[in-house]
Amino acid sequence: MDTDWLTLLCAAALAFSVMNYVLLDGTDLGVGILLGLTHSSRDRRAMAVTILPIWDANETWLVLGGGGLLALFPLAYAILLPALYLPFIAMFLALILRAMALEFRDHAPSERVKRLIDGAMLCGSLCTGLIQGVVLGTLVKGVPHQGSQYSGDGNEWLEPFPLFCGLVLVLGYTWLGACWLYWRTVDELQHRSARQAKQLAWVTVALLLVLVAWTTTLHDQYSQRLTAPMVWVPAVLILMGLSVMFRSGFRSRFDWVPLFCALGVFVLAFALMLVALYPLIIPPDLTLQAATSKPNSQIFMLIGFAVLVPVTLVYNTYGFSVFSGKVRVQEKS
Repeated sequence: MDTDWLTLLCAAALAFSVMNYVLLDGTDLGVGILLGLTHSSRDRRAMAVTILPIWDANETWLVLGGGGLLALFPLAYAILLPALYLPFIAMFLALILRAMALEFRDHAPSERVKRLIDGAMLCGSLCTGLIQGVVLGTLVKGVPHQGSQYSGDGNEWLEPFPLFCGLVLVLGYTWLGACWLYWRTVDELQHRSARQAKQLAWVTVALLLVLVAWTTTLHDQYSQRLTAPMVWVPAVLILMGLSVMFRSGFRSRFDWVPLFCALGVFVLAFALMLVALYPLIIPPDLTLQAATSKPNSQIFMLIGFAVLVPVTLVYNTYGFSVFSGKVRVQEKS
């Protein structure tokens, strides 16, 4: 195979893993945020049950994405990691905190302790979503480097654009969580989730549009790509279609429609980011071809992805099917 095609396949495998993580675990993080903000212990129990059997499988995609970046694009990994040491460490600690809260909340000796654990889940989910948005914003804005060495001061992630990306991603995750709860719950919790999903939809989409406009001011390439009619016209039409389906989904008997429309908005935003970046992997000048590993390493990793990705998809799908249906909590917990 030609090396250029190998590089594109590697980039596609990496992007697919990252996108799946954002869609799946992002929904779980949104539920965690809403759970920590809910007063009713019965509702919090129902919210936890909706994600308890599947959250750990969803995090598999994060492992594939991180490992894939190291093996497939080692130069990009070597530049990106030093620039984001503190955010990455904080994110991993937040993920551990979220995991501990989910797994141990049912073993709390009292309701007060359980409330503290749910507060920890809120903090872990909120910090994880914020940091992931900050990391994404830092990548899009660009990481200073000379050759294969990071040359910044370590504070690029504290600039306004990355922080705004973090805010948008937290709101987006919370929107996904509300849509998930509308699908999986009943009665008052479902009605409240519907109201939250509708409110968060308008805020998230509005901030996404601001984010896209802001992105066009960062680099000339971004402006040329995102303002091209063949890019923004289909994007606007798709967004309008998803918005109409989202609103009508609450009036249909298929409670999953709003969630899938929200996920569609995330996929659209992710696609626009890839269109703006290509062929760069780390702006302003590091390309996919320059950062990639040797062809033998690429082929070896692609074979691994060809095995792991279908297995992970089957495992995710099986987990969703086994624990599908509405969650009903009969007694206070």
